[in-house]
Amino acid sequence: MTDEYKDEDIILSELPDNELVEQMHDDLYDGLADEIAEGTQILIDRGWSASRVLKEALVDGMAIIGVDFRDGVLFVPEVLMAANAMKAGMSILKPILSETGIEPVGKMVIGTVKGDIHDIGKNLVGMMMEGAGFEVIDIGINIDADTYIAAAQEHQANILGMSALLTTTMPYMKVVIDTMVERGVRDDYIVLVGGAPLNEEFGESVGADAYCRDAATAVDAAKALMAAAS
Repeated sequence: MTDEYKDEDIILSELPDNELVEQMHDDLYDGLADEIAEGTQILIDRGWSASRVLKEALVDGMAIIGVDFRDGVLFVPEVLMAANAMKAGMSILKPILSETGIEPVGKMVIGTVKGDIHDIGKNLVGMMMEGAGFEVIDIGINIDADTYIAAAQEHQANILGMSALLTTTMPYMKVVIDTMVERGVRDDYIVLVGGAPLNEEFGESVGADAYCRDAATAVDAAKALMAAAS
């Protein structure tokens, strides 16, 4: 925005659709939850479908944030604020989307593995996945194999995501995947793993479908693997 406009209050309701969507992208980037909720409601009131608002105003806006996060322009606190702002819009859209029976891009069950209670990375991935149109079921921290598998089956998930921040808890990812193999359900799910101490080699060694170094990578991997599976 140029300096001459900085001091002027933008009245969202006075903006034409295309400018409002662009402004919502800016507001998402700045983590402005109230403005995102207001913009979402304005577009709905103007007759936009909930799925169109989700795609053009929210998902496309979060995609910009995802790229800048991956490139080191934005950092975790800013992305968390953006994701929180998106949730303000989603709270308006979710009831409408469920009424109209709009299917999500896919379903993901995500949790931090047994023995590990770190959740910022997991939360970030969940928020970015929601921002990309996935339904995310966050089952929390310190999750054992039985709980992962039960949740994936209960929610008919496409993707199972595991996070670990400790080198001591990383090996438990293999326990979960081995348990899935033993029960004959490994091929039913795309398995994504992530966390600071992991790397690509580790992901391959435990039998995951992809190692995701950050939230933006997780979204890209999920979309690519979903497309390949369909």
